[in-house]
Amino acid sequence: MKKNRRRTTTIRRLRPQPAWLPAAACLLASAAAQAAGHFDVDDAGMLDPGQCQYEAWWGRTGTEPVNGLHIGPSCRVGPVELGLSADRLSAQGVRSVIAGPQLKWNFHGPAADAPLSAALSLGAVFDLRRGGRAGGQLVLPVTWRPADSLQVHANLGADWATGTGARTPRGGLAAEWALDDKVSLIAERSRASGVWTSRVGGRFSLTPLVSVDVSASRTGPGGVRGFVVGLNHEFGLK
Repeated sequence: MKKNRRRTTTIRRLRPQPAWLPAAACLLASAAAQAAGHFDVDDAGMLDPGQCQYEAWWGRTGTEPVNGLHIGPSCRVGPVELGLSADRLSAQGVRSVIAGPQLKWNFHGPAADAPLSAALSLGAVFDLRRGGRAGGQLVLPVTWRPADSLQVHANLGADWATGTGARTPRGGLAAEWALDDKVSLIAERSRASGVWTSRVGGRFSLTPLVSVDVSASRTGPGGVRGFVVGLNHEFGLK
């Protein structure tokens, strides 16, 4: 993993909405756009050629509570990054399992140290328990690097809910500050499914290719609290 670069699955925050508890489920069901592990705002970076990774995380939010479990492998294939995302959500005895393919393409500034880079991130998602209409996500992530230790990420796009296909806009802004090669602090503000979320957390590199993410969030006008713990592991294919 290159210095100060966030490794993510393609649509890290893909958030199709079940009918129950949509705001809380939205908080946990993002496998993306996108972010950078479990973070809601994605960066514009991709895996290097010949590299793969998997992301796994568990999160909990609300007083019900809503629990989410995510696994997402991805690999660099030619000029794009291809991945799969699977999420299991549960609340009040109701469970939902959603999964689907993802794709990410960096079309500007592909180098890890590029001062400005942009990508296109998209994916489809299917409700494996209830069936029905597929959902999806389309996001344009942009990353600006004003300094070696600081990155600013901006996202603009839309989500399509499973079942109904209802479209809602999504967007957000994040700042990532690398204290050193092993610790980065991340703060972000994002909006999805009509709900604002504020999140702060950190990424801790155990090795150059393995890192742990931890974050806390507040969502909606009621400030619903949540937290997530995630693991990211990058590896090469020989």
